[in-house]
Amino acid sequence: MSNHIHLVARVNPPDRMSDFLRDFKKFTSKKVLEAIQTIPESRRKWFLDMFSFEARRTQRANDFKMWKDGNHAIDLQNIDIMEKINYIHNNPVKAGIVNYPEHYVYSSAVDYAGGKGLVEVVIV
Repeated sequence: MSNHIHLVARVNPPDRMSDFLRDFKKFTSKKVLEAIQTIPESRRKWFLDMFSFEARRTQRANDFKMWKDGNHAIDLQNIDIMEKINYIHNNPVKAGIVNYPEHYVYSSAVDYAGGKGLVEVVIV
């Protein structure tokens, strides 16, 4: 989705999910900002202004703040994981972006339909 991400992830002890999410946000923030600053993008100034404003407003980053603080983590140990994955896959359909989940290029739905998406998906 253009304004949020759904992620099904697992960490193995002694690693903690909070550490993974912190590192994920740090890594992706750097990569997105790098891309915005190097790839021709018509909204470059707007993006950088918004991220800079958020860093100043929250005083939680030096120059740019891309991610909101916190997350909405759900422990999936006692939940039907396929129900959650189907919910995630249907987000772009509900938003009217695509007609079928596997047509959304930034989704793992294509992997569950037997194709190959943009990132490696391990289906267990």
